[in-house]
Amino acid sequence: MSFDELLKELQGAKSNEGAPNHVSLDTLFHETFMSRYSSFNSFAEFLRKGNFDVKTMEDIDNIPEELFDRHVDRETDFGSWKSMLDRANKEYEAGHRG
Repeated sequence: MSFDELLKELQGAKSNEGAPNHVSLDTLFHETFMSRYSSFNSFAEFLRKGNFDVKTMEDIDNIPEELFDRHVDRETDFGSWKSMLDRANKEYEAGHRG
């Protein structure tokens, strides 16, 4: 399974915490979002930089929150995973209002 396919399957993982209509991680953290708020072009690249070995949905769920928060704080403009996820959700909602 490719990483992009995995991200599409992760709709049931952390991306659903407050995400509208169960939006996938690759949809929320698209290239423009990642380029704007980090030095990465993709969410996959961001995960690789943190040495997060993500092969299954359980892998995402098993990343200790404080460890992921530290990585987000170091590598993005956000102080925590929740703030990064919240911003992505807000931007997604703003771009998809009918």
